[in-house]
Amino acid sequence: MFAWWGRAVVRARWFVLAATLVVVAVGLVWGTGIFGALASGGFDDSASESSRAHARIEEAFGAVGDDLTILYTHPTATADQPALAGPVRAVLDRIDDRPEVVRVASVYDGEHPTYVSTDGHSTYITLRLRDNDEDGKLADLRAIEPLLIAGGDVDTEIGGIYAFLRDANEQVEADIVRAEVISAPVLLVLLLVIFRGLVAAATPLLVGGVAILGGFVVTRIVASLTEVSVFAANVITLLGVGMAIDYALFIVSRFREELAAGHSTAAAVERTLRTAGRTVAVSGLTVALALSSLLLFPMGFLKSVAYGGMAAVLVAMLAALTSLPALLAVLGPRINALRIGALRIGRRPRPAGDGEPGRRGAWERLARSVMRRPVVYLVVTAAVLLGLGVPFLRAEFGGFDERVLPESTPSRVVAERLAADFPGGGISPVLAVVDGATPAQAQQFAARAAALPGVTGAAVQQTAGSVSVVAVLYEGGVTSDAAKDVVRQVRDLPAPAGAEVLVGGRTAGNIDQVTSLASRLPWMALYVFAVTFLLLLLAFGSVVLPVKAILMNIISIGASFGVIVWVFQDGHLADALAFTPLGALEPTNLVLLLAVLFGLSTDYEIFLLSRVREEYLHTGDNTGAVAAGLQRTGGIITAAALLLIVVVAGFASGDTQSMKVLGVGTVVAVAVDAALVRTLLVPATMRLLGRWNWWAPGPIARVHRRIGIKESEALRAAPVGGDR
Repeated sequence: MFAWWGRAVVRARWFVLAATLVVVAVGLVWGTGIFGALASGGFDDSASESSRAHARIEEAFGAVGDDLTILYTHPTATADQPALAGPVRAVLDRIDDRPEVVRVASVYDGEHPTYVSTDGHSTYITLRLRDNDEDGKLADLRAIEPLLIAGGDVDTEIGGIYAFLRDANEQVEADIVRAEVISAPVLLVLLLVIFRGLVAAATPLLVGGVAILGGFVVTRIVASLTEVSVFAANVITLLGVGMAIDYALFIVSRFREELAAGHSTAAAVERTLRTAGRTVAVSGLTVALALSSLLLFPMGFLKSVAYGGMAAVLVAMLAALTSLPALLAVLGPRINALRIGALRIGRRPRPAGDGEPGRRGAWERLARSVMRRPVVYLVVTAAVLLGLGVPFLRAEFGGFDERVLPESTPSRVVAERLAADFPGGGISPVLAVVDGATPAQAQQFAARAAALPGVTGAAVQQTAGSVSVVAVLYEGGVTSDAAKDVVRQVRDLPAPAGAEVLVGGRTAGNIDQVTSLASRLPWMALYVFAVTFLLLLLAFGSVVLPVKAILMNIISIGASFGVIVWVFQDGHLADALAFTPLGALEPTNLVLLLAVLFGLSTDYEIFLLSRVREEYLHTGDNTGAVAAGLQRTGGIITAAALLLIVVVAGFASGDTQSMKVLGVGTVVAVAVDAALVRTLLVPATMRLLGRWNWWAPGPIARVHRRIGIKESEALRAAPVGGDR
């Protein structure tokens, strides 16, 4: 199929390039409108107890709880003096008749004496916005924000859940822009060094642009059918560029190698797609299917990342198999034009299969060194990787709060000031919805809750018919162990006779999120293992190589997760990376990383094994095939890993902790995979397994001969001719 496809692309090269321009134009004109079609949030499981409690509250009362907390501070005056009270009262007057605000509470209404700090110089008001979805409430916040500023000598800081969401979204966007600004110039320089010419270096950027814009188009279509989070756009940019670089590097390198071997442009394109094109297709499908595992989770955030990531990867794959070969068919030897002599490293590619007598490349020498002492390399490398992964055995999972943002962020300042300076800490209470009970029974339930260890108070907050909401207060933050213990204890209380109790609130939501993810994680792992096994089986005709690839991926990802625990849970490097340790990890970040890293690790495995298999089919020598395969792909894999590290490293310098986790986790996994797993662990295990690497039971071997992805076998016998 790939040989036929190569010939078809050469014949229709101008049509393919024209179609690519159409896709780019549609992406620029319509696809970039995706940002207005995406939603915020999506971190909750709608079937969880906390989500059902929230829905029941809204059904009975419209809304309960506070959406915004605005903190006012005067350097000298207290809350009962005109210098502070006057400006705050003026704010209350301005928002009194605003349609966006349905409830206001302050110390000046006589019902909230705890709304004053212990030193008296600060006070806060709480607002409940009108019933709306998350995007609607954020829009209402933007509309009334100017009215909330007290002015004068009074300092105003806006906090609360929707201010936090707004600040988090803005900070994530700023972090991504910063990452792109940091990585772009370094990426350009490295592309010039690796490709040794301006024309060749531009190809990954062209494929990346097509991948991003095409991904925008596909995701906007999906967004018209279902709700998609704004995070989808972020992952499109990251994976679109990352995969485009990988695939373009592999395709262009093989094309230049075929030209250097004396093949015509048309034959070089055909041979490139028959080999590297086949590899890119298998890789793209594997990465996309790994990302599709996120669809197994109920959270809209993870589903959205799956939509955006799959769109970016598949478009990058298609661009590398259509647009890029068409461009190469037009350029021909001009792919080597505008070479920069000062940056040339190494020699021009030698013809495929040729070598210099008595002289081996560095990667081949490394591979043969590993295979002379495979047990030593295997034990030492495995010990290092397992040592890196050990901290993950004590990983703790929990939700996130305002501390994931920089210390100066207003919503974080408000949360920390309320916890430190105000009676009761201004915390987000645990909310118990008592459904089907009399007011007296609800009062009795509140009394039992108030007697629980760690509870500082509990009272019926609101009642409508047979539905009551009991607010349970505690000491500590919403992500603290004390808060989690209170949620569990309240859930363990017996419900009043004939009634149902649903426990919600921010802490309960965090607990339910972890539970929901944990319940589906085994299914995700089973799905990813199964699709990876089947694709690699079709690609290589072996049952051993897919199992080994899965084990290698687990080891490299485990090492990355161990480093994440050591850094972000334990707090090492907190000062260097400028973050506040939370004592636990936000689980959706790790689930996202698991899908992305498994796909990337398999990507590099496919690059290496494809070339090893090609050499093995030609020679039947397992050791020689491994050495030759690493020689042909070691530099490419290392270059691809380095370029991807540059793309994502900027995230580690961001100000949002979630971006730092993604950046550090990806950098560690990719570096470990390229430097240790593919160059040391894989050659060592393949040497020990010998011919068993290529073993498959008879029935499976027959199936592979019929439907396997195996066109590279005929490469050596393929005719060289052809016209441009």
